[in-house]
Amino acid sequence: MQTTAVIYLSKGREDSVKRFHPWVFSGAIEKVNGKIVDGDLVDLLDFKGNYLATGLAGMGSIAVKIIWFGPDRLPENFLFIKLKRALELRQRLGFDANSESNAYRLCFSEADGLPGLIVDYYNGIAVVQTHSTGMFLMRHQISDALKKLYEAKLVAVYDKSKETLAKSGYSSEGDSFLFGSVGDAVIKENGNRFLIDFKEGQKTGFFLDQRDNRSLVGKYSQGKKVLNVFSYTGGFSIYALNSGAVHVTSLDASQRAINTLEQNLELNKGFGGTHQSIVADAKIWLPHMDEDFDIVVLDPPAFAKRQADKHKGLQGYKFINTTAIRKIKSGGMLFTFSCSQAISNEQFTSMVMASAIEAGRDVKIIHHMGHSADHPVSIFHPEGEYLKGLVLVVS
Repeated sequence: MQTTAVIYLSKGREDSVKRFHPWVFSGAIEKVNGKIVDGDLVDLLDFKGNYLATGLAGMGSIAVKIIWFGPDRLPENFLFIKLKRALELRQRLGFDANSESNAYRLCFSEADGLPGLIVDYYNGIAVVQTHSTGMFLMRHQISDALKKLYEAKLVAVYDKSKETLAKSGYSSEGDSFLFGSVGDAVIKENGNRFLIDFKEGQKTGFFLDQRDNRSLVGKYSQGKKVLNVFSYTGGFSIYALNSGAVHVTSLDASQRAINTLEQNLELNKGFGGTHQSIVADAKIWLPHMDEDFDIVVLDPPAFAKRQADKHKGLQGYKFINTTAIRKIKSGGMLFTFSCSQAISNEQFTSMVMASAIEAGRDVKIIHHMGHSADHPVSIFHPEGEYLKGLVLVVS
């Protein structure tokens, strides 16, 4: 692939690139040779003209997101090289060729050296979601690299970038298949079965990052009454029921999500417990919840997607956590999460402490949670860590 321009960094501003941080901010740029538009492939040089890296240009404060670090220049097949490395890592971690699970995140943006690219693998279907113009413009090359990588195991590649690109001001022609054409996917995760609506569902259709945390809910669910708030399509609910919960209540504001949850219940016949689905606004319903739940799961959408939303987001988290801590059965366990990147682990824990104080209950932390290992975090890009969670025992 040909670069369209050369960017020279100011003296001293090349240090972050040499430390392998994948972002270059506009203030670090000394001069530009050539014309740049959003999504262009550009070379980065230090102030002396030495090659540093190649990246994709953006129009915001982050001027370039790096996809290849020197000393060698960007090879033509860099997409295949990066995706092959990503797959090899997942294979070493046991995500691929697993009889009990056939879905995982293949590419996690900066962590896998491809900023702006998410690829989730669902039992032969690769769902691609691009978060930058540059990655979107390479979607067909990404599909070709995936076909070469998986060979006969891959039956379809679906691009689901319309929503993510719209947020950045770029308009695509709509979500579509880049290769093959199939209906909804059915996957297995630790032996549990799920229908994946990758076309109309949230994100790529399923929240693969919660795999380990769903297993942890299952570990504690035998013989318990469980409440799953913001349940989406019922990941935590299915794990709880298949692990011996006597009753599970699933609450979500989306009727569509609840409909898929009901289909997931049908896919997992054989558990002995009972289930109730509720379509309601959690903030309105929670203050009136029963007080005999042994386990409560709070897995809300991001309440603070930007730094500007942090205070309002923390107040939203505090309300639902205070309410759950106040109402949960004595000795009960609260699984509480935030996927807001703008809120740090320390801020989240402080918010939960404030909730416990306001609720007037004794609360102990017994587990810290994050995303599963198919969502790695680059040591050079700690900003990639977003999911944080706590398991609490409430007396």
